[in-house]
Amino acid sequence: MITTVTLNVAIDKSYIISELKKDEVMRVQDCKVTPGGKGLNVARIVKLCGEDVLATGFIGGHAGAYVKEMLDEQQIPNNFVHTASETRTCINVLDEEGNSTEFLEPGASVSDKDIEGFLKKFEQIIDESEVITISGSTPRGVETDIYAKLIQMVKQKNKKVILDTSGDLLKESITAEPSIIKPNTDEVQNLLSVSDDNWEKFVDEAKQLQGLGIETVVISLGEKGALVVSEEGLFHGKPPRISPVNTVGSGDSMVAALAVGLKRNYSIEDMLKYAISVSTANALTMTTGSFKEEDRKKLYDQINVKRL
Repeated sequence: MITTVTLNVAIDKSYIISELKKDEVMRVQDCKVTPGGKGLNVARIVKLCGEDVLATGFIGGHAGAYVKEMLDEQQIPNNFVHTASETRTCINVLDEEGNSTEFLEPGASVSDKDIEGFLKKFEQIIDESEVITISGSTPRGVETDIYAKLIQMVKQKNKKVILDTSGDLLKESITAEPSIIKPNTDEVQNLLSVSDDNWEKFVDEAKQLQGLGIETVVISLGEKGALVVSEEGLFHGKPPRISPVNTVGSGDSMVAALAVGLKRNYSIEDMLKYAISVSTANALTMTTGSFKEEDRKKLYDQINVKRL
């Protein structure tokens, strides 16, 4: 089983409009609602990949109950800690030109009792899991070392853990040596103070990051694919050109596919190719954290993975 951790769950709303204009009333042409937070996007993709999944984290209030109801309807098993605070809502505005503007609420505070309850629940969940993903931000009231604690708990039981976060959470968590991290180029620049327009230096810094004790570093490069640094070597995978419909959730789709690849014991090359195919297929659908298997299969045959 693959377990996805989402401490800052959200109701995700996608608003489809013709054009975003300042100081005007905007009429929404269509609205899509999904259970959100990066880890829940991961959970949906894992299920679509055909693997057993469990979603965990914090939910609260009427909004949290609605998230659980949607997950139950999608037949995604879940086991949350219920808090007194209301689960947040995040909005993504998509216009006809393909522009995406996101409004992300910070997440209401959780208590020390909530955190203690989650740590106890998580201890039990690890035993049932083969791979665990930890994704996104944290709500107020949670210290920045929380992910490091979770990673240490997972590693103590010799399970695999994938981390996908940013900022101080990423800086503090990599010291716990997760199995895989998946920063994007901006996150690597912030972490290592390096520019991605200098490819040679960028690769060297990625190697240095992997040398800190992280088994595999996967750097998502957007339309340029992904760079992987691992004990097996250095690889670059690039997808074919596409006309994206909605790129939100593509990074989470890559995390999900990496988790599936770990569970299935794929080689680094096969795992990278699979992850890029799933991530790119997600960009061809309007629903965040979704893909069509026929799209993924077509893309898979067109992805070029090179050992550098």
